[in-house]
Amino acid sequence: MSRLRVALAAALVLIAPTAHAQSRDDARTGYWWYRAPPKPPQETTDPDALAKPVIPPMAELATWTPPKIRKLIEQQRDYAATVLTVDAVADFWRLQDFARRKARAFAGVTQIAMLQYPELNAKSANPMVGEARDQLSAHKDQVRRQYLRGRSNEFALVMFSRSTCGYCRVQWPIVQRFQEEMGWQVTLQDIDRKPELAQRFGVEVTPTTMIIRRNSQQRMVIASGVEAYPNLIQMAYQAVRLLSGDIRPEQFLTGAGEEDGFFDALANGPVSATDPRALGGDLVGASLEPQP
Repeated sequence: MSRLRVALAAALVLIAPTAHAQSRDDARTGYWWYRAPPKPPQETTDPDALAKPVIPPMAELATWTPPKIRKLIEQQRDYAATVLTVDAVADFWRLQDFARRKARAFAGVTQIAMLQYPELNAKSANPMVGEARDQLSAHKDQVRRQYLRGRSNEFALVMFSRSTCGYCRVQWPIVQRFQEEMGWQVTLQDIDRKPELAQRFGVEVTPTTMIIRRNSQQRMVIASGVEAYPNLIQMAYQAVRLLSGDIRPEQFLTGAGEEDGFFDALANGPVSATDPRALGGDLVGASLEPQP
């Protein structure tokens, strides 16, 4: 009997520290100790699972932003195309009708804004009436021609061609007309005979018409392929103004006589980070809010 008690006592001595350690570990399980409890398994949901969109009342829908409305319309469209019920499809078209009426309302308010702030209206610089448009086009053409004639001693026109290029035979008379009317020096270069010119000027397509500034490395392609004469004049005008520093690249679409007007991209200040004036404070303190 005494031997049994001794054996039980020895077993308790061996077991007790292990049980105590296990209970101590269990007691220290939690966020206040060094070990966090295991997280419950997360339920994965199928993003493509079919779910009926919740369409709010009209008063609430009117306060939503266009991106939020567009997302709801897309959800309702996908839902209606899946279930193909009359009610679901009707709800989709009700949302479409709401978007249509909202766009119509925006257009109406825009019309009022254009009348109250004519500087925002293209009609102030681009009349729609036929007679006025003809007069405007004639004025722009005169401005371009006078400008190009005044630069005839500073720039030249080069057309690169090949002997096998049929389009070149169409373009060359157009370039020659430019020489006759603008007084520029015009040169025809056959890159089949002078392949080094093609490599030097980066010409791969013929015909290629290029403006070159005399005594300078400045040059600019104004036509690749056959170009009509009025377009050739317009592109030459824009290119010379750019190479001369009269305009910035952002103003390349600013036509003759449109400087500081509605169609001048820089009329009200810089619009790009590359413009040196962007850091000069031209727009500092300026407000885009309507002025009384």
